[in-house]
Amino acid sequence: MDENDPWFDDKITEVESLDANLQKLHNAMKSLVTSRRELSLLTGLVAKSAAMLSTCEEHTGLSRALSNLADVEEKIELLRSEQANSDFFILAEFIKDYLGLFGAIKCIFHERVKAFQNWQYAQMQLSKRRENRGRFELANRADKLDQAQQEVDEWQGKVQRCQQQFDDISAEIKREMERFELTRVKDFKVNIIKYIEDQMAHQQQIVSYWEAFAPFAREIV
Repeated sequence: MDENDPWFDDKITEVESLDANLQKLHNAMKSLVTSRRELSLLTGLVAKSAAMLSTCEEHTGLSRALSNLADVEEKIELLRSEQANSDFFILAEFIKDYLGLFGAIKCIFHERVKAFQNWQYAQMQLSKRRENRGRFELANRADKLDQAQQEVDEWQGKVQRCQQQFDDISAEIKREMERFELTRVKDFKVNIIKYIEDQMAHQQQIVSYWEAFAPFAREIV
């Protein structure tokens, strides 16, 4: 459609850009979830290997260090799994929900285009009915004029209704988009902060595990 309101051109471009980039972010988050889960499994294997090695190591200090290393790796395995869950439930699923919302928004914009097309079709039909009426008037076809006038009146009403529908949906989209933008920014802020805090807590926990393990490594003589 030939857009007369630049707001809609700008907003459609913005929505399509956000949707495309959110899709890329969602794909990246899914890959991150998979990688973290794989890392968790590998960390668990390291824990088991260190535990087995500690049982056959004759050096007391080294055996103790390996045993504690196994404990640390086992704890980190659980943390990696928790991190993967954070990636998935806090951010990936949140992004997925917004991808659904952007899909719905694009459908609404399409409905506006359909409303415009209906309006244009009604205007075209009205023009045809007026042309028919004009031909009957020129031909002095009084027997056809009443019917022709009824059709003109009918399509005039349809044009008015279609225009009103188009104006209404345009105004409603603007109102809803303004509300959506405010909500979207708040939602992203809340979830990103929650995600960052969760990741920081996990990293701090990992650091504390390694700090507790360090003395056992230093005691190896």
